[in-house]
Amino acid sequence: MKILFLYFLIVNSLAFIIAGYDKYLAIKNKYRIPENTLFAFAAFGGSVGLLLAMLLFRHKTSKSSFIAKFSVIFLIQIVLVIARLNDKI
Repeated sequence: MKILFLYFLIVNSLAFIIAGYDKYLAIKNKYRIPENTLFAFAAFGGSVGLLLAMLLFRHKTSKSSFIAKFSVIFLIQIVLVIARLNDKI
């Protein structure tokens, strides 16, 4: 269980940092981090970190296509967690 917690801590921290860095690149009009990279971090468990970065840095919050795709990833993860919790009860 400690390894799983450490994994999610690292993935969410990286997702947060990468989204923050992408916002910095956007402000500086530099080459950006691909959205698929952000989605990959979210899909591999970094959705909370990415969500926090989106809210804190106000990054990608006005792009409806990004919000829609991120929401699908996040909802799938919620369904999987609930299904897993129901198996343990």
